[in-house]
Amino acid sequence: MGGIVTHSQEMVATSQPRMQNADSPLSARVVIADDHEIVREGIRRILTRMRPNWEICGEAASGSESVELAKALKPNIVILDITMPGMSGLEAARQMAKLNLGCRILIFTVHDSEWLKTGIRETGAHGYVQKSQVARDLVAAIECLLEGGTFFGDQTEAERHQDTNPPEKSEQAES
Repeated sequence: MGGIVTHSQEMVATSQPRMQNADSPLSARVVIADDHEIVREGIRRILTRMRPNWEICGEAASGSESVELAKALKPNIVILDITMPGMSGLEAARQMAKLNLGCRILIFTVHDSEWLKTGIRETGAHGYVQKSQVARDLVAAIECLLEGGTFFGDQTEAERHQDTNPPEKSEQAES
């Protein structure tokens, strides 16, 4: 039995069954937002291979599409590219946080600097992963966010779990 992946303009049935992974009891509904289709495909492949119980419920090519998908689909996690046409990932994160959608926001970027970490925190996002570290950090970052922590690059385990903006209780999380 396959799942359904909602794209910004089409619905596509996936051939992979959604089954629990013994290594990860956490389940997740994930929206991926990046203006490059090949990047979205890469993230999708990593996540469905590493955590087949996680559902990729939607994909967006812009910040504004990601906000609309987050409102409509109620994911646990939204992965946002920092640089997208129109509305940036940072602005999309800011809007999602302001709307109190109950999702955890992970910024995906090629950049790394202290001012960027500060800027990401100020938007209400819960962490970031550098594109150059995706194989090492993406799944760990999402798991950290699902557990209520934050993920800001090379942190110790204790720092990853200190979140000043804990996840909101949502109807979806309770069901």
